[in-house]
This record gives sequence, structure tokens and C-alpha cells, in this order.
Amino acid sequence: MNPEFRPKFFDIIQNGIGKEQFRKDILSGIIVGIVALPLAIAFAIASGVSPEKGLITAIIGGFIISALGGSRVQIGGPTGAFIVIVFGIVAEFGVEGLILATFMAGFFLIAMGLARFGALLKFIPYPLIVGFTSGIAVIIFSSQVKDFLGLEMNAVPVGFIEKWTAMGAEINSINLMAIGIGLATVVLTTQFKRVTTKVPGAIIAILVSSAFVHFFQIPVETIQSKFGEIPNTFPALALPSIDFHSIQSLIGPALAIALLGAIESMLSAVVADGMIGSRHRPNAELVAQGTANIFSALLGGIPATGAIARTATNVKNGGRTPIAGITHALVLLLIMLILAPYAKLIPMATLAGILMVVAYNMSEFQHFKKLLKSASGDILILLSTFILTVLFDLVIAIEVGLVLSSFIVVKRMSESMRISPFTSLKLDIGKAEVLFEDELKSIPKDVLLYEINGPLFFGAAQQFQDALSNINAVPRAVVIRMRHVPFIDATGINSLKEVIQNFRKKEIVVVISGASTELQTSFLKSSIHDVIPIENIQPDINASLDRVSEILKK
Repeated sequence: MNPEFRPKFFDIIQNGIGKEQFRKDILSGIIVGIVALPLAIAFAIASGVSPEKGLITAIIGGFIISALGGSRVQIGGPTGAFIVIVFGIVAEFGVEGLILATFMAGFFLIAMGLARFGALLKFIPYPLIVGFTSGIAVIIFSSQVKDFLGLEMNAVPVGFIEKWTAMGAEINSINLMAIGIGLATVVLTTQFKRVTTKVPGAIIAILVSSAFVHFFQIPVETIQSKFGEIPNTFPALALPSIDFHSIQSLIGPALAIALLGAIESMLSAVVADGMIGSRHRPNAELVAQGTANIFSALLGGIPATGAIARTATNVKNGGRTPIAGITHALVLLLIMLILAPYAKLIPMATLAGILMVVAYNMSEFQHFKKLLKSASGDILILLSTFILTVLFDLVIAIEVGLVLSSFIVVKRMSESMRISPFTSLKLDIGKAEVLFEDELKSIPKDVLLYEINGPLFFGAAQQFQDALSNINAVPRAVVIRMRHVPFIDATGINSLKEVIQNFRKKEIVVVISGASTELQTSFLKSSIHDVIPIENIQPDINASLDRVSEILKK
């Protein structure tokens, strides 16, 4: 098997694992399984599907991602980031449409892994990631306000503004008991770690609020009153309903699931690498993510990906091998088979409180605040992605963010190019700063010397052409020094050709100095020798000036 596609679990099996580490992995897996329980249920409900689908996804996704993934400690399952996409798909295409989109996304992820796209995802700009993550956090928070306040609403609109407008219209139906349960959940979830870090506060909140509501018959909405019983049996494998029209309609949503899943899983794996000093295999991870989504769909689940918070919890509790992730999935399976009937007692306000804490943790408020002090281009990407995610669509937000990022990179690269006449250029030789002309033997009379610093590509080509075409003096020769040009593209070469041709019309000799091997290869492929003799492309400045002197003597 190709090493870059080889699951980390296979390495563990081959190399063996010590008894002490095995014990730590089992304990960590149990803890992470308990942490994942309320999140799996809450994410499913917030996504517009029944709670057991979240459990199925956490079990199947968690097991496959750990067993076949490229990270030692990645924990897979449903995540808050998918709520926005999944809710929109369910609203438009129903649960069957979601299952088919998840199934298709699995194949897209596998294709991305086999095409070795894993390493390319690291080039997604940080402001874009913070922008859409913060936007998702705002949407998750907004989606939980109805249950947190106990508002009596049959349906909540999908749109952000429409949602808040509808909730505002029902503000008189606030349930004070629901608010109390929600607030108590937030406090327990965030502060119970002061008592112990061994038991998650969210679990305590669920146990206490469920018992309180059940025994005292508190009039608040529960999972049972909204969804009925939670099945404690595992569904059989079943292919989603597939037809050409459905596939055509769901390609966009499936690609959105695949892209977001790939981004989040790679981010989680990178964070985990930093925590344990390891290095994940990105392409193996993508293949595992794809496989997990295919089987999640076959069992009626929702999209799965690497979960940053649960992965971090795994690492902090001593997990260092995929055994922890596999154990977490088995723990969830046992809970589903044994305790699922009792999960129906969980108040919706409790799940809303848990998800509000998740939304706050996702928001990256401090990073968002710091980025607002960055360069204007980064701020534009951040705010555009954030606003588009909240008000319109996550896919549109990512697309616009990537386009803006590309334009800004091109702008910055073009601005980094400098074309300087020798009289203003200085060089560093050793530790001493010397004038450009001091390194030369001599500069012939009526010769202009220009240094280009930076890439000569389509974004900088016009600047280059303008600078060299608008020379006031009329020299007999021009030397274009290109030792600090890292690359040149087709537009840059075309501009260079036009500059040379303009000089030739004025009977001005052009010599190119210091072009790298890569640049000369590009020259050869583009037939630049049609406009400049090969002898006029010299390896260094002194050879170039010798060539100029030789030509001018003729």
C-alpha cells in the first residue's frame, strides 16, 4: 500500500502498543464517547433530523475515521459546522435528499484524497476560515433561541433575518421554565470543570434537567414531545434512492458537504499534530472521511468529519492511537442500544443551552477581533465571508472568499515587484551595503541598467511594461537584470517580448542578465529568441555588460 494512503491504525497494529498506552486510549475513548453523546443528539436535532441519526453518524463515522484515517487521534462524527448545510438540504430536498447528498459527498472526498488534494487545503486563507466558522456559530446560536426561550412556534424560517423576525413576533410566548433550564445548562456546561474534569458538564446538565422535568412534570418541550421514541436498534444497510434528476440537483450540496468536511477534518488533524508532535497523512484522512460518509448514508446517517473539540478532548485525556477513537464509537453504540429509550426525556432547552456553548466556542471571537486589526484585504475577506455565511449561503461565502483571496494575493504579488534603475538600487555584499554600480567593472556610456525584483506574472506585467516603455532618455542599450525574478508566466513573457520589440523599433539593444534556469526554460518554450538573440541572454551582470560593449563597438 502507498504510504500516503496507509491508515495510521495499520502502523499501530504492525508496531504494537504498550499496555499502559492501551489503557490510556481505552479510558480516553470512554470519556470522549460520553462527551460526544449530547453533541451527536443536539447536532442532529439542530440539523432538522431525528436524534438517532446523530448517534448513528457518531458511531459509524467515529469508527471508520479512526480505523482508516491518516491521524493517530482524530475523532470523527457530526459537527456543528454541518448544521447550516444539512438544515438547508433537509428543508429543500427532505431527509432522503440529505442521505443521497451525504452518499455522493463520500465519493467526492475519496476522489479528493486519491487526487492528493489533502496538501492543497492548507492554502485556504485563515481569514476565510475564521469568517465562515464565526458565521456558522452565529447561525447555530440563532437556531437555538426558539428552544432556549421555549417559544411556541410550529416552524422556524430558514433565513437569518426571517428567523429573528418570526421569533420576535412570538416573544409573548416565552416559557420561563425553559429559560431557567437553558441557563442552568450553560452554567453547568461551562463551569462544572471547576468541580471535576472527568465528567463533562453537559452530561450532568442532561441528567439533572431530564430528571427534574420528568419527576416534577415541568411543562417544557422534550425530545419525546417533539420526536417521539428514540430507536435503540441499529438500522440495516440500504442504498439511497438514486436517479439522474436527484443527482443533478444535489451535486452542489454534495460538493459543499465534501469541501467543508475536508477543510474541517484537515484543520482538526493539524491541531492534533501540534498537540502530540505527530504528522498526519492528509490523503489517507480524506479517503477515510469519504468512506465514513458513504457508510453513514447507507445507514441513514448525516455527514461526518473530524471534530476539533472532541479530538482535543481525546488528546488531553491521554489518547494517542486510533484505539481511543474506536472505543469512543463502541461506547456510543452501547449507550444507544441500552439507554436510548431514556434519551427521549431530555428537554429541548437543555440541548439548546449545550449548542449555544458550542456556538460560542466555535465563534473564535478573539481571533475574529484580532483579524479586524489586520491588513484591509484580510478584513475584506473576513467580513465578506462572515456576512455571506450568515445572510445567504455557506457555499457562496466560501466561493466568494476564495475569489477575493485570489485577487488580493495577485494584487499583493504585483505590488511586491519593483523595477529600479541602477542609480537608486543598493545591494548587500556580506555585511556591507554597497551601491549597485560598485559591483560592476564599468558601465558603458548610453547604457541603462534596470533591476526587476519579484515575480513577473499577469498581475505585474502591465507595471513592468509601463516602467520600461516610458524611458525618457534614449539609450543605445538597455540591460534588464532578472536575477531576483523567481518565476514568469505567459503574460509576463508576452509583456517582455513587447518591451523588447519596442526597443528594437528604436534601434535600442536589449540584453537580459541573470535569468535563472527556470526562466530560461520558459523563454525557450515561448520562443522569446524570435525577438532577442540567444547571445543577448547572459548569466550575470558583468557578462551582460561585456556583451553590450561588444555590440556597441560594431
